[in-house]
Amino acid sequence: MSTRRKFLQHSLAGSAAILTGEQLFAGSASRPAVTGKPNHPIVISTWDFGQAANAAAWKILSANGRSLDAVEQGVWVPEADESNQSVGYGGLPDRDGRVTLDACIMDELYNCGSVMCLEHIKHPISVARLVMEKTPHVILTGEGALRFALANGFKKENLLTPSSEKAWKEWMKEAKYNPEANIENRLYDKKTDPMPGGKDNHDTIGMLAIDGRGMMSGACTTSGLAYKMQGRVGDSPVIGAGLYVDNEVGGATATGVGEEVIRIVGAHLIVELMRQGAKPEQACRDAVQRIIKRNPSKAKEVQVGFLALNKQGEYGAYCLQKGFTFSVKSNKEDKVYNSKSIY
Repeated sequence: MSTRRKFLQHSLAGSAAILTGEQLFAGSASRPAVTGKPNHPIVISTWDFGQAANAAAWKILSANGRSLDAVEQGVWVPEADESNQSVGYGGLPDRDGRVTLDACIMDELYNCGSVMCLEHIKHPISVARLVMEKTPHVILTGEGALRFALANGFKKENLLTPSSEKAWKEWMKEAKYNPEANIENRLYDKKTDPMPGGKDNHDTIGMLAIDGRGMMSGACTTSGLAYKMQGRVGDSPVIGAGLYVDNEVGGATATGVGEEVIRIVGAHLIVELMRQGAKPEQACRDAVQRIIKRNPSKAKEVQVGFLALNKQGEYGAYCLQKGFTFSVKSNKEDKVYNSKSIY
């Protein structure tokens, strides 16, 4: 059972999370590494369902594997989880009933790949990796991304599960498209709640990892805003917005209303703030404040959360509204934390 807040009503519907492991830990959003000794390998990810994703990534990291392999395999877990209605298979569709997925990946050498509006492929993160490794491009979209995936052996399948289709048809009765903040505290009970985190939740998984060699990679994957306009793309597959990695400094990822993250190029901003000396939590807070400064009234109505990891293995998070959680796995801990928030 995990404590969640209603995230983004109606237009941001989706799965919040099933906490897989220990109960949610309250407290500081940042736990500093041991002074003088880098804290790695380590993997961190957005939300409490990130704990299961971290466990998959840790299998690779603990065996001296590469961070790029770890983040790819880690986010496979929520991508394949049909009960998670905001990532991959079972994701809530756009307003036309089509499940379109976005994902990006980045390694320690600034190599990166992204797919946008990809349909029928359960693991868009792996297609994004192939874009990075097998093409001269960074981004493939829509039909072109699908054709590329199929040409490289991916299987075409229906991603719209019965529960997501039912939720979409229910939404169509009123078709309201009005984001609101996650303002109501609630508990999730898988015996009584058919949608983890409640029917009005939406989120993304972003993951950052440092391997035993000190090399960092990141991944971000989502089904995007529930009931979005066809063709809409948020921050998640945008390098520099939803994800950015600089192996000399650190990395950052985002979740929430992607339009707000894109406007400040959030992940890149946080990495540059860390380059200037800010700790991860402070850099995330400064990015959140940038959103507020741009449009104070809008910032009170939506949710954005940032998560960052620096080269030393220190991590931190900050968000607009209470309710954002993040997961951490290293040799020292395996926990879920509440992020600090402005409001």
